[in-house]
Amino acid sequence: MHVLILGSGGREHAFAWKIAQSSLIQNLFVAPGNAGTEHVATNVSLDPNDFKTVKKFVLDNQIDMVIVGPEDPLVNGIVDFFKSDKQLSKVGIIGPNAQAAQLEGSKDFAKQFMFRHGIPTAKYQSFQANQLKEGQTYLETLKAPYVLKASGLAAGKGVVILEDLAKAKKELKAMLTDNKFGEAGTTVVIEEFLKGVECSVFILTDGNNYKILPEAKDYKRIGEGDTGLNTGGMGAVSPVPFCTPEFMDKIETQVIIPTMKGLKADQIDYQGFIFFGLIKVGNEPYVIEYNCRMGDPETEVVIPRIKSDLLHLFEGVTTKTLGECDINIDPRSAATVMMVSDGYPENYEKGKEISGLSEVQGSLLFHAGTKKSGQKTITNGGRVIAATSFGLNIFDALDYSYEAAEIIQYKGKYFRTDLGEDLKKFFKEK
Repeated sequence: MHVLILGSGGREHAFAWKIAQSSLIQNLFVAPGNAGTEHVATNVSLDPNDFKTVKKFVLDNQIDMVIVGPEDPLVNGIVDFFKSDKQLSKVGIIGPNAQAAQLEGSKDFAKQFMFRHGIPTAKYQSFQANQLKEGQTYLETLKAPYVLKASGLAAGKGVVILEDLAKAKKELKAMLTDNKFGEAGTTVVIEEFLKGVECSVFILTDGNNYKILPEAKDYKRIGEGDTGLNTGGMGAVSPVPFCTPEFMDKIETQVIIPTMKGLKADQIDYQGFIFFGLIKVGNEPYVIEYNCRMGDPETEVVIPRIKSDLLHLFEGVTTKTLGECDINIDPRSAATVMMVSDGYPENYEKGKEISGLSEVQGSLLFHAGTKKSGQKTITNGGRVIAATSFGLNIFDALDYSYEAAEIIQYKGKYFRTDLGEDLKKFFKEK
Protein backbone atom coordinates (compact mmCIF):
# COMPACT_ATOMS: atom_id res chain seq x y z
CA MET A 1 0.00 0.00 0.00
CA HIS A 2 1.02 3.60 -0.63
CA VAL A 3 0.19 5.61 2.51
CA LEU A 4 0.23 9.33 3.34
CA ILE A 5 0.17 10.56 6.97
CA LEU A 6 -0.82 14.20 7.48
CA GLY A 7 0.83 16.08 10.36
CA SER A 8 4.19 16.96 11.85
CA GLY A 9 4.16 16.03 15.54
CA GLY A 10 5.02 13.18 17.88
CA ARG A 11 1.67 11.54 17.15
CA GLU A 12 2.44 11.37 13.44
CA HIS A 13 5.98 10.10 14.08
CA ALA A 14 4.51 7.31 16.25
CA PHE A 15 2.06 6.41 13.46
CA ALA A 16 4.85 6.40 10.88
CA TRP A 17 7.16 4.29 13.09
CA LYS A 18 4.42 1.69 13.54
CA ILE A 19 3.14 1.64 9.96
CA ALA A 20 6.70 1.31 8.61
CA GLN A 21 6.73 -2.14 10.29
CA SER A 22 3.56 -3.29 8.47
CA SER A 23 3.73 -6.16 5.99
CA LEU A 24 1.25 -4.19 3.85
CA ILE A 25 3.33 -1.03 3.39
CA GLN A 26 5.08 -0.24 0.13
CA ASN A 27 5.60 3.52 0.23
CA LEU A 28 5.08 5.75 3.27
CA PHE A 29 4.94 9.55 3.17
CA VAL A 30 4.46 12.13 5.96
CA ALA A 31 3.35 15.70 5.22
CA PRO A 32 5.01 17.82 6.38
CA GLY A 33 6.72 15.48 8.89
CA ASN A 34 9.77 16.31 10.99
CA ALA A 35 13.39 15.29 11.50
CA GLY A 36 12.29 12.01 13.06
CA THR A 37 9.73 10.87 10.50
CA GLU A 38 12.30 11.06 7.71
CA HIS A 39 14.05 8.01 9.20
CA VAL A 40 10.99 5.80 8.63
CA ALA A 41 9.18 7.59 5.78
CA THR A 42 9.56 10.22 3.06
CA ASN A 43 8.74 13.75 4.21
CA VAL A 44 6.65 15.88 1.86
CA SER A 45 6.42 19.66 2.08
CA LEU A 46 2.63 19.93 2.18
CA ASP A 47 0.15 21.85 4.31
CA PRO A 48 -2.48 19.33 5.56
CA ASN A 49 -5.11 22.09 5.31
CA ASP A 50 -4.35 22.78 1.64
CA PHE A 51 -6.73 20.14 0.33
CA LYS A 52 -6.12 20.81 -3.37
CA THR A 53 -2.37 20.31 -3.01
CA VAL A 54 -2.97 17.19 -0.93
CA LYS A 55 -5.23 15.90 -3.73
CA LYS A 56 -2.55 16.43 -6.37
CA PHE A 57 0.04 14.55 -4.29
CA VAL A 58 -2.38 11.69 -3.60
CA LEU A 59 -3.18 11.27 -7.30
CA ASP A 60 0.41 11.74 -8.51
CA ASN A 61 1.72 9.13 -6.05
CA GLN A 62 -1.17 6.64 -6.29
CA ILE A 63 -1.87 6.90 -2.56
CA ASP A 64 -4.19 4.17 -1.27
CA MET A 65 -4.77 5.56 2.22
CA VAL A 66 -4.52 8.91 3.99
CA ILE A 67 -4.20 9.01 7.78
CA VAL A 68 -5.14 12.39 9.26
CA GLY A 69 -3.19 13.08 12.45
CA PRO A 70 -4.27 16.55 13.73
CA GLU A 71 -7.77 17.85 14.33
CA ASP A 72 -7.70 20.98 12.11
CA PRO A 73 -8.01 19.26 8.69
CA LEU A 74 -10.78 17.01 10.07
CA VAL A 75 -12.81 19.91 11.47
CA ASN A 76 -12.14 21.80 8.22
CA GLY A 77 -13.68 18.94 6.21
CA ILE A 78 -10.86 17.01 4.53
CA VAL A 79 -12.85 13.76 4.73
CA ASP A 80 -15.85 15.41 3.03
CA PHE A 81 -13.47 16.78 0.39
CA PHE A 82 -12.21 13.27 -0.38
CA LYS A 83 -15.63 11.59 -0.34
CA SER A 84 -17.20 14.18 -2.67
CA ASP A 85 -14.35 14.11 -5.21
CA LYS A 86 -14.71 11.43 -7.93
CA GLN A 87 -10.95 11.02 -8.25
CA LEU A 88 -10.42 10.67 -4.49
CA SER A 89 -13.55 8.80 -3.40
CA LYS A 90 -11.83 5.38 -3.64
CA VAL A 91 -8.89 6.50 -1.48
CA GLY A 92 -9.19 5.27 2.11
CA ILE A 93 -9.06 8.05 4.69
CA ILE A 94 -8.77 7.63 8.45
CA GLY A 95 -10.75 10.27 10.28
CA PRO A 96 -14.33 11.50 10.72
CA ASN A 97 -16.17 13.91 8.43
CA ALA A 98 -16.68 17.55 9.40
CA GLN A 99 -20.06 16.94 11.05
CA ALA A 100 -18.67 14.12 13.21
CA ALA A 101 -15.51 16.12 13.97
CA GLN A 102 -17.72 18.70 15.70
CA LEU A 103 -17.47 16.40 18.73
CA GLU A 104 -14.07 18.06 19.13
CA GLY A 105 -14.51 21.20 17.06
CA SER A 106 -17.39 22.51 19.19
CA LYS A 107 -17.57 21.82 22.92
CA ASP A 108 -21.13 23.14 22.84
CA PHE A 109 -22.04 20.55 20.17
CA ALA A 110 -20.36 17.81 22.22
CA LYS A 111 -22.16 18.75 25.45
CA GLN A 112 -25.53 18.81 23.69
CA PHE A 113 -24.74 15.38 22.20
CA MET A 114 -23.86 13.95 25.62
CA PHE A 115 -26.97 15.30 27.32
CA ARG A 116 -29.17 14.11 24.46
CA HIS A 117 -27.84 10.55 24.71
CA GLY A 118 -27.49 10.23 28.47
CA ILE A 119 -23.69 10.15 28.52
CA PRO A 120 -22.37 11.18 31.97
CA THR A 121 -20.77 14.65 31.94
CA ALA A 122 -20.68 17.81 34.06
CA LYS A 123 -23.73 20.09 34.02
CA TYR A 124 -23.13 23.20 31.89
CA GLN A 125 -24.48 26.18 30.00
CA SER A 126 -23.12 27.87 26.87
CA PHE A 127 -22.90 31.63 26.29
CA GLN A 128 -22.06 34.02 23.47
CA ALA A 129 -20.84 37.64 23.47
CA ASN A 130 -24.36 39.10 23.75
CA GLN A 131 -24.99 36.90 26.82
CA LEU A 132 -22.10 38.08 28.99
CA LYS A 133 -24.36 39.17 31.85
CA GLU A 134 -26.29 35.88 31.79
CA GLY A 135 -22.98 33.99 31.83
CA GLN A 136 -21.71 35.96 34.80
CA THR A 137 -25.01 35.31 36.61
CA TYR A 138 -24.69 31.58 35.88
CA LEU A 139 -21.21 31.60 37.43
CA GLU A 140 -22.81 32.85 40.64
CA THR A 141 -24.93 29.67 40.82
CA LEU A 142 -21.84 27.44 40.81
CA LYS A 143 -19.32 26.62 43.51
CA ALA A 144 -15.61 27.27 43.04
CA PRO A 145 -13.53 26.32 41.19
CA TYR A 146 -15.05 27.69 37.99
CA VAL A 147 -14.45 25.99 34.64
CA LEU A 148 -14.58 28.06 31.43
CA LYS A 149 -13.96 26.50 28.04
CA ALA A 150 -13.64 28.10 24.63
CA SER A 151 -16.05 26.05 22.52
CA GLY A 152 -13.83 25.98 19.43
CA LEU A 153 -10.34 24.64 18.76
CA ALA A 154 -7.71 26.40 20.85
CA ALA A 155 -4.72 24.01 20.60
CA GLY A 156 -5.37 22.57 24.04
CA LYS A 157 -5.13 25.96 25.74
CA GLY A 158 -8.77 27.10 25.74
CA VAL A 159 -9.69 25.80 29.21
CA VAL A 160 -9.42 28.07 32.26
CA ILE A 161 -10.07 26.94 35.85
CA LEU A 162 -10.29 29.66 38.51
CA GLU A 163 -10.98 29.64 42.24
CA ASP A 164 -12.18 33.25 42.50
CA LEU A 165 -15.64 34.30 41.26
CA ALA A 166 -14.60 37.86 40.37
CA LYS A 167 -11.66 36.54 38.35
CA ALA A 168 -13.93 34.01 36.64
CA LYS A 169 -16.32 36.82 35.60
CA LYS A 170 -13.41 38.86 34.30
CA GLU A 171 -12.07 35.84 32.40
CA LEU A 172 -15.49 35.25 30.81
CA LYS A 173 -15.46 38.83 29.53
CA ALA A 174 -11.92 38.36 28.16
CA MET A 175 -13.02 35.26 26.29
CA LEU A 176 -16.38 36.49 24.99
CA THR A 177 -15.84 40.17 24.29
CA ASP A 178 -12.07 40.70 24.22
CA ASN A 179 -11.31 37.81 21.81
CA LYS A 180 -8.79 36.13 24.13
CA PHE A 181 -9.05 32.90 22.12
CA GLY A 182 -10.20 34.46 18.85
CA GLU A 183 -12.81 32.52 16.88
CA ALA A 184 -12.52 29.56 19.28
CA GLY A 185 -14.00 31.69 22.07
CA THR A 186 -17.05 33.14 20.33
CA THR A 187 -19.02 30.60 22.39
CA VAL A 188 -17.91 29.73 25.92
CA VAL A 189 -19.02 26.67 27.85
CA ILE A 190 -19.23 27.10 31.62
CA GLU A 191 -19.19 23.80 33.50
CA GLU A 192 -19.50 22.61 37.06
CA PHE A 193 -16.14 21.45 38.40
CA LEU A 194 -15.74 17.70 38.80
CA LYS A 195 -13.21 16.47 41.36
CA GLY A 196 -11.44 13.23 40.53
CA VAL A 197 -8.62 11.65 38.52
CA GLU A 198 -8.39 11.90 34.75
CA CYS A 199 -7.57 9.36 32.06
CA SER A 200 -7.81 9.03 28.30
CA VAL A 201 -9.55 6.14 26.53
CA PHE A 202 -9.46 5.62 22.78
CA ILE A 203 -11.39 3.60 20.26
CA LEU A 204 -10.89 2.98 16.55
CA THR A 205 -14.19 2.56 14.73
CA ASP A 206 -15.46 1.81 11.23
CA GLY A 207 -18.85 3.29 12.12
CA ASN A 208 -20.35 -0.04 13.18
CA ASN A 209 -17.63 -1.89 15.08
CA TYR A 210 -14.95 -0.56 17.37
CA LYS A 211 -11.74 -1.67 19.03
CA ILE A 212 -10.72 -0.28 22.41
CA LEU A 213 -7.06 0.76 22.43
CA PRO A 214 -4.81 0.89 25.52
CA GLU A 215 -5.86 3.63 27.94
CA ALA A 216 -3.43 6.37 29.01
CA LYS A 217 -3.00 9.26 31.42
CA ASP A 218 -1.34 12.43 30.23
CA TYR A 219 0.07 15.42 32.11
CA LYS A 220 -1.04 18.79 30.76
CA ARG A 221 0.45 21.35 33.15
CA ILE A 222 3.93 22.76 32.51
CA GLY A 223 5.05 22.71 36.15
CA GLU A 224 5.94 20.02 38.68
CA GLY A 225 3.01 18.96 40.84
CA ASP A 226 0.56 19.79 38.03
CA THR A 227 1.06 23.54 38.39
CA GLY A 228 1.33 26.36 35.88
CA LEU A 229 -0.14 26.79 32.42
CA ASN A 230 -1.81 24.09 30.37
CA THR A 231 0.31 22.71 27.52
CA GLY A 232 -0.29 20.29 24.69
CA GLY A 233 1.00 17.57 27.05
CA MET A 234 4.19 16.99 29.05
CA GLY A 235 4.14 13.20 29.11
CA ALA A 236 1.92 10.16 29.43
CA VAL A 237 1.75 6.66 30.90
CA SER A 238 -0.10 3.47 29.96
CA PRO A 239 -1.75 1.43 31.39
CA VAL A 240 -3.48 3.53 34.06
CA PRO A 241 -3.49 1.83 37.50
CA PHE A 242 -6.98 3.01 38.51
CA CYS A 243 -8.50 1.79 35.23
CA THR A 244 -9.37 -1.62 36.63
CA PRO A 245 -11.29 -4.16 34.51
CA GLU A 246 -14.43 -3.18 36.44
CA PHE A 247 -13.94 0.52 35.73
CA MET A 248 -13.15 -0.15 32.05
CA ASP A 249 -16.43 -2.11 31.85
CA LYS A 250 -18.25 0.96 33.19
CA ILE A 251 -16.54 3.15 30.60
CA GLU A 252 -17.63 0.82 27.81
CA THR A 253 -21.24 0.43 28.96
CA GLN A 254 -21.85 4.01 30.15
CA VAL A 255 -19.73 6.00 27.68
CA ILE A 256 -18.47 4.12 24.61
CA ILE A 257 -21.62 2.17 23.68
CA PRO A 258 -23.99 5.18 24.26
CA THR A 259 -21.64 7.31 22.12
CA MET A 260 -21.73 4.80 19.27
CA LYS A 261 -25.54 4.48 19.57
CA GLY A 262 -25.86 8.27 19.75
CA LEU A 263 -23.89 8.73 16.54
CA LYS A 264 -26.16 6.21 14.82
CA ALA A 265 -29.31 7.86 16.22
CA ASP A 266 -28.14 11.28 15.01
CA GLN A 267 -27.22 9.77 11.62
CA ILE A 268 -23.60 10.82 12.02
CA ASP A 269 -21.28 8.59 9.98
CA TYR A 270 -18.07 8.24 11.99
CA GLN A 271 -14.86 6.46 10.95
CA GLY A 272 -11.54 6.85 12.71
CA PHE A 273 -10.47 7.49 16.28
CA ILE A 274 -12.61 8.72 19.13
CA PHE A 275 -10.68 10.01 22.14
CA PHE A 276 -12.64 10.09 25.39
CA GLY A 277 -11.18 12.52 27.93
CA LEU A 278 -12.56 11.08 31.16
CA ILE A 279 -12.58 11.83 34.86
CA LYS A 280 -13.22 9.22 37.54
CA VAL A 281 -15.47 10.76 40.19
CA GLY A 282 -15.85 8.32 43.05
CA ASN A 283 -16.04 5.14 41.01
CA GLU A 284 -17.99 6.59 38.07
CA PRO A 285 -16.70 7.78 34.67
CA TYR A 286 -17.67 11.23 33.37
CA VAL A 287 -16.74 12.64 29.95
CA ILE A 288 -14.75 15.87 30.08
CA GLU A 289 -14.30 16.08 26.32
CA TYR A 290 -14.23 14.20 23.03
CA ASN A 291 -11.41 14.46 20.51
CA CYS A 292 -11.83 13.28 16.94
CA ARG A 293 -8.25 12.01 16.64
CA MET A 294 -5.58 10.40 18.79
CA GLY A 295 -4.13 12.47 21.62
CA ASP A 296 -0.57 13.72 21.76
CA PRO A 297 1.50 12.66 23.76
CA GLU A 298 -0.82 9.72 24.55
CA THR A 299 -0.23 8.28 21.06
CA GLU A 300 3.44 7.88 21.95
CA VAL A 301 2.56 5.39 24.71
CA VAL A 302 -0.56 3.82 23.16
CA ILE A 303 0.76 2.94 19.69
CA PRO A 304 3.92 1.15 20.94
CA ARG A 305 1.70 -1.09 23.10
CA ILE A 306 -0.33 -2.25 20.06
CA LYS A 307 1.28 -5.46 18.82
CA SER A 308 -1.12 -5.86 15.86
CA ASP A 309 -0.44 -4.51 12.38
CA LEU A 310 -1.84 -0.96 12.59
CA LEU A 311 -2.23 -0.63 8.83
CA HIS A 312 -4.33 -3.82 8.81
CA LEU A 313 -6.60 -2.25 11.44
CA PHE A 314 -6.86 0.95 9.38
CA GLU A 315 -7.76 -1.14 6.33
CA GLY A 316 -10.54 -2.67 8.46
CA VAL A 317 -11.86 0.86 9.08
CA THR A 318 -11.91 1.87 5.41
CA THR A 319 -13.53 -1.42 4.30
CA LYS A 320 -15.91 -1.53 7.31
CA THR A 321 -14.51 -4.93 8.34
CA LEU A 322 -12.90 -3.83 11.60
CA GLY A 323 -15.02 -6.37 13.48
CA GLU A 324 -13.06 -9.15 11.77
CA CYS A 325 -9.69 -7.74 12.88
CA ASP A 326 -7.86 -8.80 16.03
CA ILE A 327 -6.07 -6.33 18.27
CA ASN A 328 -3.28 -7.58 20.51
CA ILE A 329 -1.86 -5.43 23.30
CA ASP A 330 1.62 -5.62 24.84
CA PRO A 331 1.15 -6.32 28.57
CA ARG A 332 4.18 -4.20 29.47
CA SER A 333 3.84 -0.63 30.69
CA ALA A 334 4.95 2.36 28.60
CA ALA A 335 5.83 5.90 29.64
CA THR A 336 6.74 8.96 27.62
CA VAL A 337 8.55 12.09 28.82
CA MET A 338 8.16 15.20 26.67
CA MET A 339 11.14 17.52 26.31
CA VAL A 340 10.09 21.10 25.56
CA SER A 341 11.63 24.47 24.73
CA ASP A 342 12.37 27.04 27.41
CA GLY A 343 9.39 29.41 27.71
CA TYR A 344 6.80 26.94 26.38
CA PRO A 345 3.75 27.15 26.32
CA GLU A 346 4.26 30.91 25.91
CA ASN A 347 7.13 32.49 23.96
CA TYR A 348 10.05 30.22 23.10
CA GLU A 349 12.93 30.20 20.63
CA LYS A 350 13.43 27.75 17.77
CA GLY A 351 16.57 26.66 15.94
CA LYS A 352 18.54 25.17 18.86
CA GLU A 353 20.84 22.30 17.84
CA ILE A 354 19.92 18.93 19.35
CA SER A 355 22.62 16.43 20.30
CA GLY A 356 22.66 12.97 21.86
CA LEU A 357 19.94 11.45 19.66
CA SER A 358 22.14 8.56 18.50
CA GLU A 359 23.35 7.85 22.04
CA VAL A 360 19.93 6.86 23.39
CA GLN A 361 19.63 3.07 23.73
CA GLY A 362 16.52 1.04 24.57
CA SER A 363 14.04 3.93 24.34
CA LEU A 364 11.97 5.20 21.42
CA LEU A 365 12.40 8.84 20.44
CA PHE A 366 9.35 10.40 18.81
CA HIS A 367 10.10 13.82 17.34
CA ALA A 368 7.50 16.55 17.80
CA GLY A 369 8.97 19.98 17.03
CA THR A 370 12.19 19.24 15.12
CA LYS A 371 13.57 19.75 11.64
CA LYS A 372 16.78 19.22 9.72
CA SER A 373 19.18 22.08 9.02
CA GLY A 374 21.90 20.63 6.83
CA GLN A 375 23.30 17.69 8.81
CA LYS A 376 22.03 19.09 12.12
CA THR A 377 18.72 18.39 13.86
CA ILE A 378 17.30 21.55 15.41
CA THR A 379 14.30 22.49 17.54
CA ASN A 380 11.24 23.70 15.61
CA GLY A 381 8.47 23.91 18.20
CA GLY A 382 7.45 24.16 21.84
CA ARG A 383 7.32 20.43 22.38
CA VAL A 384 10.50 19.00 20.90
CA ILE A 385 10.98 15.25 21.50
CA ALA A 386 9.14 12.52 23.42
CA ALA A 387 11.18 9.70 24.93
CA THR A 388 9.09 6.53 25.29
CA SER A 389 10.20 3.40 27.15
CA PHE A 390 8.76 0.06 28.21
CA GLY A 391 8.99 -1.30 31.74
CA LEU A 392 7.55 -3.83 34.16
CA ASN A 393 5.39 -0.97 35.52
CA ILE A 394 4.93 2.70 34.69
CA PHE A 395 7.61 3.82 37.19
CA ASP A 396 10.14 1.43 35.73
CA ALA A 397 9.29 2.74 32.26
CA LEU A 398 9.52 6.35 33.46
CA ASP A 399 13.02 5.75 34.84
CA TYR A 400 14.21 4.61 31.40
CA SER A 401 12.56 7.59 29.69
CA TYR A 402 14.16 10.00 32.17
CA GLU A 403 17.56 8.47 31.40
CA ALA A 404 16.95 9.10 27.70
CA ALA A 405 15.81 12.68 28.39
CA GLU A 406 19.04 13.36 30.28
CA ILE A 407 21.16 12.20 27.32
CA ILE A 408 19.47 14.47 24.77
CA GLN A 409 20.79 18.02 24.87
CA TYR A 410 19.75 21.37 23.43
CA LYS A 411 19.79 24.89 24.81
CA GLY A 412 16.73 25.58 26.98
CA LYS A 413 15.66 21.91 27.36
CA TYR A 414 13.03 21.33 30.04
CA PHE A 415 11.00 18.32 31.12
CA ARG A 416 8.93 17.42 34.14
CA THR A 417 10.51 14.97 36.59
CA ASP A 418 7.40 14.13 38.63
CA LEU A 419 5.27 12.24 36.11
CA GLY A 420 3.36 9.38 37.71
CA GLU A 421 3.79 10.65 41.29
CA ASP A 422 0.03 11.08 41.61
CA LEU A 423 -0.48 7.41 40.71
CA LYS A 424 1.69 5.85 43.41
CA LYS A 425 -1.21 5.85 45.86
CA PHE A 426 -3.13 3.45 43.60
CA PHE A 427 -0.33 0.91 43.85
CA LYS A 428 -0.29 1.22 47.63
CA GLU A 429 -4.04 0.56 47.71
CA LYS A 430 -3.63 -2.80 45.98
